[in-house]
Amino acid sequence: MPRIPFEDLPEHGRLWIFPLSRSLSDAERTTVLAEVDAFLAQWAAHGAPLQSGRELRDDRFLLVGVDEHREAPSGCSIDALVNRLRAIGRELEVSFIDHAPVWFREEEGVRTVSRPGFKKLADEGKVSRETHVFDTSLTRLSDLRGGAFERPASETWHGRAFFRERAST
Repeated sequence: MPRIPFEDLPEHGRLWIFPLSRSLSDAERTTVLAEVDAFLAQWAAHGAPLQSGRELRDDRFLLVGVDEHREAPSGCSIDALVNRLRAIGRELEVSFIDHAPVWFREEEGVRTVSRPGFKKLADEGKVSRETHVFDTSLTRLSDLRGGAFERPASETWHGRAFFRERAST
């Protein structure tokens, strides 16, 4: 079976981060993971199975990784994954594809807001350069495992975009 535990994927593996527009209920989580597992079990590029795995983090981020050294995913295989996630999302009324909002951690857990909404929170002092934000654009497992996924805003593009006037403090 080409699907393996996510933690067994190699450091050089390709990564996709699919941010969820909302948290899932227990039943939805079970459904999503079963659907993704079924997809990954048969996922292939030009007929060659892809060694892949998945993980759900903080109930808000679906991580999918592939060992590209065994078999590289093709554009069509990536499209198939995205299309399957869109279909699951339509069924559950949740998005896996929108990377425009800002995801950040607060005491209650992970929260998502629009970029203008995050700027407003920054201007009001409700988030700061120390607020942990998530980088959903990572493409390598080594970056994820190296801590680049969740960092203080000051260490990311968020710090430059939303805290410019305070960048030197």
